[in-house]
Amino acid sequence: MKRVVVTGLGMINAVGMEKESSFKAIIEGKCGIKRISLFDASRHTAQIAGEITDFDPTTVMNPKEVKKADRFIQFGIKAAQEAMQDANFDEYDSERFGMVSASGIGGLTNIEKNALISHERGPRRISPFFIPSALVNMLGGFISIEHGLKGPNLSDVTACAAGTHAVATATKSIMLGMADQMLVVGAEAAICDVGIGGFASMKALSTDNDTPEKSSRPFDATRNGFVMGEGAGALVLEEYESAKARGAHIYGEVIGFGESGDANHITTPVVDGPYRAMKMAYEMAGKPSVDYINAHGTSTPANDKNETAALKMLFGSADACPPVSSTKGQIGHCLGAAGAIEAVISLMAMRDGILPPTINYENPDPECDLDYIPNIAREADVNVIMSNSFGFGGTNGCIILKKV
Repeated sequence: MKRVVVTGLGMINAVGMEKESSFKAIIEGKCGIKRISLFDASRHTAQIAGEITDFDPTTVMNPKEVKKADRFIQFGIKAAQEAMQDANFDEYDSERFGMVSASGIGGLTNIEKNALISHERGPRRISPFFIPSALVNMLGGFISIEHGLKGPNLSDVTACAAGTHAVATATKSIMLGMADQMLVVGAEAAICDVGIGGFASMKALSTDNDTPEKSSRPFDATRNGFVMGEGAGALVLEEYESAKARGAHIYGEVIGFGESGDANHITTPVVDGPYRAMKMAYEMAGKPSVDYINAHGTSTPANDKNETAALKMLFGSADACPPVSSTKGQIGHCLGAAGAIEAVISLMAMRDGILPPTINYENPDPECDLDYIPNIAREADVNVIMSNSFGFGGTNGCIILKKV
């Protein structure tokens, strides 16, 4: 099958409006989690989030079109523009260039808004743009129109595993000859009244409202829930010979991916499902020497200990496991966008030879006993990276990236 490489990257999150500033802040351990300003969260038990402030959608799309696109689509457009510019195409065959969009929830803000309008003012006042703005695949709709991408236009909507699954889906499309290039965009913007309220009612969110910068602390013994983030990550995937022929800058190659289901519980994670996804990716990649693992690492009690256990099963012991970190302490958990953002972070870590830290790691947990790169980034020779994502419904994804 055809080899698949990454030739363009884009990113926006709570610590940066584009990939270079974002990555620099993440490496420096800066935290973008703060009190919510997008809506009045004073009634909520959780009042903090990894919010993107000062974002102006008119900088990435026609002002007349803004009302047609939910905030998650606007973020995705921003990241996609950066990735396509980064890939630096002189030209491409539009019918051989496709895309995969990913989101866990999609246009939740517009769903909430129009539900209230219907209830308070009647259904005739619902916006005609409501449905298009809320659909996850409309992320791909807007972006494919902007860039003229007429190849496969697909979507992964697999909760917090969506971004990682999208990378795998795009890779398969190129491997099987369905396209020569694929644009992957994972985006999420669910920081709204019903979004925060819904996750808080499940007791999934941290309620450390007085210390937002310390609230997301993956693998720490005192972790008490995740903090919602928002943003987007974008990657241009390309068939290797095509990228080589045009002299493209290659960030890395996708050499393995794995997908699995828990078949256990709609929200409670297990060890077996993530382990099998990682094992599948690891074996597909040829059991390489992995230099770094970007963990799902949500800062929830169950996920972090289960992911740790699965990694020890895969590598045989804690001592044999490569260094691991979670960047959700810096930007929060971006749900369906997380896997795409973390793939971008992983490839930039490979490019620069530096491993991002797990910030706020202060109290070791006996059940989480790996090297989590605590608090300070670490220089390293990085040739192979694993990135994990797991989602509600027991859906799991893993990708392995290699320096070319």
